[in-house]
Amino acid sequence: MAFNTLTEVQEQLREGKLTCSALVEEHLKRIEENQHLNAFLEVFAHDARSRATVIDQKIKRGSSGKLAGMIIGIKDNICFKGHKVSASSRILEDFTSLYSSTVVDRLLNEDAIIIGRLNCDEFAMGSANEFSAFGPVKNPLDNTKVTGGSSGGSAAAVAAGLCHVALGSDTGGSIRQPASFCGVVGLKPTYGRVSRHGLIAFASSFDQIGPFATSVEDAALIYEVMAGADEYDSTASQREVEKTDFSATSDKPMRIAFLKDALTDPSLDAEIRERTQELISQLQEKGHTVEGVSFPWMDYMVPVYYILTTAEASSNLARYDGIHYGQRSEKATDLESTYKLSRTEGFGDEVKRRILLGTFVLSSGYYDAYYGKAQKARRVVKEETEKILADYDLILSPTSPHTAFELGKKQLDPTVMYLEDIFTVQANICGNPAVSLPLGKHSNGMPFGIHLMGRAWDEKTLLEFSAQLMNNN
Repeated sequence: MAFNTLTEVQEQLREGKLTCSALVEEHLKRIEENQHLNAFLEVFAHDARSRATVIDQKIKRGSSGKLAGMIIGIKDNICFKGHKVSASSRILEDFTSLYSSTVVDRLLNEDAIIIGRLNCDEFAMGSANEFSAFGPVKNPLDNTKVTGGSSGGSAAAVAAGLCHVALGSDTGGSIRQPASFCGVVGLKPTYGRVSRHGLIAFASSFDQIGPFATSVEDAALIYEVMAGADEYDSTASQREVEKTDFSATSDKPMRIAFLKDALTDPSLDAEIRERTQELISQLQEKGHTVEGVSFPWMDYMVPVYYILTTAEASSNLARYDGIHYGQRSEKATDLESTYKLSRTEGFGDEVKRRILLGTFVLSSGYYDAYYGKAQKARRVVKEETEKILADYDLILSPTSPHTAFELGKKQLDPTVMYLEDIFTVQANICGNPAVSLPLGKHSNGMPFGIHLMGRAWDEKTLLEFSAQLMNNN
């Protein structure tokens, strides 16, 4: 049972050649066979089987929702009522969510089947999925390599066929970079387009939930179901969500900018540079205007991103203290030791590192020098990006400087790991929508992605053009 899109699945369901129950059993079997990947932290087998039975009846009555037949995995920082959610951290181990996130409710309302929760870097902090308290996720295309992070479990599950679609969260590239490493589509919507209610926060002004899929069409469908205003999230936009139309074959020439600074970056793999230039030439031959633009702020984006996100993480994670939330240390004897030991035992090294850095940049005497300046720099990056997008429809670049690297190779030096986000953080700093498309294959056998960023709130143009690119390559 290999399907490229939900449309193919639903066709078989309508014709009676397939049932949701059979789909669930097939995926449970695959999950069992691929336990070595460590993609799933928990499988909701009983739930999935029960829902499949109900949805099969709905299909027979002709009353099923638009996601009937779609099997979805959710990142372990997205709440699902009555189910565990831990953000892959010991400090939240065995915590059961009291409510469902808005995105989960909207998917269930359209008859999606949620099959389990997926491993990730602890509190979504990492670029390799090696910082999970429950072990690293292995790349299904080469088990010696990482999946990327922080949503590595989600990318691996889709790439290995363990679910049709998976949800991740993207703070600086945590959907798009693993999508590139695992050879799938990864979409980060505009900030505020999809509600963050029920998403365990890392950096509240950057975090955004988005889908992984094997096709742009399925990613767009999931995005449209999730998107829209939400009374539980004041940052969720009231703007109407435009529907994508993949049936309209538009020959309208696009204006696309590519970042010259990205293609000349010394960290960029030669084959990825060559493939990106080849794609630019193909687009130009088809009548699109593709021009190089200068963006001299590229070297500043990663420092700006890490100053601001660690500051927000320091604030957001303060609640996990063994008293308000989270595991309480059994060794604690008084209030001070409860705070110290609970957080020391509960958080992993990378989370501690970012909390310390964030607390430092927010501290008296350093706030203006670091946090204040980073906020100003963020505004400059946003304004300069908007200037480019005033003249062009999209901005093109590689998703990552290289393909998936070996497990354990980079985590010894956190500053090297932080540079993984060099091409993806711009979209988060600005809040713009962006997608990684699996359009490259390296001579080492591993896939890599091409990255497109669009104007804020214009997912329609981004997705429709992405589908054309995928179909033509």
